[in-house]
Amino acid sequence: MKRVFMKINIVVILLIVLINGGFCFAQSPATIVEDFKPSSVNQPGKEFPKVNSEGRVRAQISAPEAHQVQLDIGAVKYDLVKDEKGIWTGESAPQDEGFHYYQIWVDGAAVPDPGSLYFFGAGRWGSGIEIPAKDQDFYTLKNVPHGELRDVHYFSASTNSVRHAYIYTPPSYDKDNSKRYPVLYLQHGMGENETGWGNQGHANLIMDNLIAEGKAVPFIIVMENSSVKFERPREPKPVPRTRDDFAGEFKKVLLNDLIPFVEANYRVIGDPNHRAMAGLSMGGMQTRLITLANPDKFSQVGMFSGGSISMDDLTNTPDFKKNVKLLFISYGSRELENPRGGSGGDPKANTEALKGAGMNTHFYVSPQTAHEWQSWRRALNEFAPLLFR
Repeated sequence: MKRVFMKINIVVILLIVLINGGFCFAQSPATIVEDFKPSSVNQPGKEFPKVNSEGRVRAQISAPEAHQVQLDIGAVKYDLVKDEKGIWTGESAPQDEGFHYYQIWVDGAAVPDPGSLYFFGAGRWGSGIEIPAKDQDFYTLKNVPHGELRDVHYFSASTNSVRHAYIYTPPSYDKDNSKRYPVLYLQHGMGENETGWGNQGHANLIMDNLIAEGKAVPFIIVMENSSVKFERPREPKPVPRTRDDFAGEFKKVLLNDLIPFVEANYRVIGDPNHRAMAGLSMGGMQTRLITLANPDKFSQVGMFSGGSISMDDLTNTPDFKKNVKLLFISYGSRELENPRGGSGGDPKANTEALKGAGMNTHFYVSPQTAHEWQSWRRALNEFAPLLFR
């Protein structure tokens, strides 16, 4: 009798646990859709990594002597399984559409995947993968006139060094030497550099397609490395850094070196009405600080996942409202659902308040994306058609 009651109690407990979600069963491999295809950013001839229609990433690496290998993507590590030949294979959970950084861990050491192309992010060159997006047409390479992404070096007196930038010139730039163009200074995020908007962001392809469709006026884009650190004399006591220090060093390079170089060497219209600044994440925060401190330098401002402008900012900098003709703020929808601290208040409410105060403001939300490149690609695609109208 006791055994019967024990069995009944066990069954009841199991039912309660299952109903309340107490157990988490690993998904059976049989439930994974087996339509994996090589990633579009693999090295030539490499079959792995692969992506399926669910957005799962399947990685594979040869490491016969290893004891543990993991796929690290989306802040989660997934165990890979070794076969008799020493080949490790495994899959991630479904990922958001768009571009993602990832790496492989081999016995505790993080290494790039030898199958992928490498991208600069998180302060290093590492692996990246594309999860095909339903709206990827706007940054797809098409049979349209193409501009050039120019690899440029110039001397910076502020840093006493030769610095590096990429400059996008529209398809018509070399066809009519009498025409001059507006210019957008476009910045990357923390841990990234001047390669980001060209490699991960596809800024040149986005512009080529918008111009070909007549949706944007042609303009030049300048992309520099805004992670600038000057050599500082050692202080006997650490000096507290202010919020302006976050952008102050790049501000010197931008205003004193980069803008003069561009305006001396490219056919740009060198006045504030034809000069814009925008950036993502850290670059958006730098854009905020620099344009508020210099409202006479830029007339068009974009901040992608990088805070917003408040009514208090307008009170403290009245010339911002007077001089800035366009203010564009954007976020991924998942960022708004789980907001980070330090954004200076509700970005949507701030932007709507500025619109009510008479500014030309736009607030864009990228659907089903977080703090990631798909949010920022979409933001540029929405921002660019509004510029220089």
